[in-house]
Amino acid sequence: MQRDDVDILLITYRRPIYARMSIERLLGQADARTRVWLWHNGDDAETLALAQSYARHPRVHRCHHSPENQRLVGPTRWLWENAEGAYVSKVDDDCLLDDDWIVRLRAAHAAEPRFGVIGAWRFQDEDYRPDLAERKLRTFGGGTRLLVNTWVQGSGYLMKRECFERVGHLSPERADFSRYCMDVAEAGWINGFVFPFVREDHMDDPRSPGSLLKSDADIADHVPLGVQKDGVKTIADWLERVRWNAYMVQSAPTDVRWLHGWRLRLRMLSHAARRAAGLTKDPGPNPKFRRGA
Repeated sequence: MQRDDVDILLITYRRPIYARMSIERLLGQADARTRVWLWHNGDDAETLALAQSYARHPRVHRCHHSPENQRLVGPTRWLWENAEGAYVSKVDDDCLLDDDWIVRLRAAHAAEPRFGVIGAWRFQDEDYRPDLAERKLRTFGGGTRLLVNTWVQGSGYLMKRECFERVGHLSPERADFSRYCMDVAEAGWINGFVFPFVREDHMDDPRSPGSLLKSDADIADHVPLGVQKDGVKTIADWLERVRWNAYMVQSAPTDVRWLHGWRLRLRMLSHAARRAAGLTKDPGPNPKFRRGA
């Protein structure tokens, strides 16, 4: 293992317009202690050619093509089983991060050994709720402030390699990264979002300047199939889901035990009672959408 080195996975699938911007931004941010691993899922010829065109870039460590779409699990296992650095990460092919994101997250980890998975903030300013978020802000080693949460999204994060060495790998049975982060939290690490936020521009948010989501007709091309199965059919549906995710991140308990089992059911019943009594207008846990930032 090389101390302080970072291994970053970027998976491409289709939508070469997004992918080109994401790869270019990431390669421009990678320093001498950062290795970028490119994996292409599927047979979209234009996106595959784009990914392969970067194979000789000095910051690209390895480039792999899987004709079968292995989604998240296969590429992540490939990275984690072969990574040489102290930290692993993934950047989605529809995301653009602040230029200093690697430096800031690596410094936060170095200052606080208890951090497990810490990430960038992908929501809009209008989604920030000080009344909720400020109750979850904590100060840690080196003066680092963190909006503590048991999970972060699967892009723009930095995770200590000790986490997967102890908790294990993703698998077909454990393929959800948000749920994986909870396993990391249950193992004793602290997860969350560095504050002031490191920003991640998620171009699939219709409010992003670079978004290709201009009308409801674009949903089928640019919103993940799994999300569409949750009932997202229109731009309004998608925005509702993004805003709900932002609410959940800021309102969720910092104790992972309250996010499953009887404690979760109790929390949902309590919130439903408060809404019925007119004591809150917040949406609360919503089974319509799966958890995830």
